[in-house]
Amino acid sequence: MVQRGGGFRRKTRGKLRKNVKDKGKISIRNYLQSFEKGDRVCFVAEPTIQKGMHFPRFNGRNGIVEKKVGGCYEVIVREGNMHKKVVVHPVHLRRAQ
Repeated sequence: MVQRGGGFRRKTRGKLRKNVKDKGKISIRNYLQSFEKGDRVCFVAEPTIQKGMHFPRFNGRNGIVEKKVGGCYEVIVREGNMHKKVVVHPVHLRRAQ
């Protein structure tokens, strides 16, 4: 029997697509932004950079920055009754309003 391909970006054609107006080089400001412990952030995937990308299930969710891990941040997200820790590069994060 044939197994289906179940890669990281499976079924994310619309979710991980850039708007036509936003295509091109990314801003270096987004790549080098910094956060403090306790900041509320929103997961917004930058499809041109796969390094440090969160799992697509968390796209559009909010979380709280726990600590810095290397060049990335550990963010706590609530999913149902559980709290999950996600390590994300800052290019995939935005400050939540």
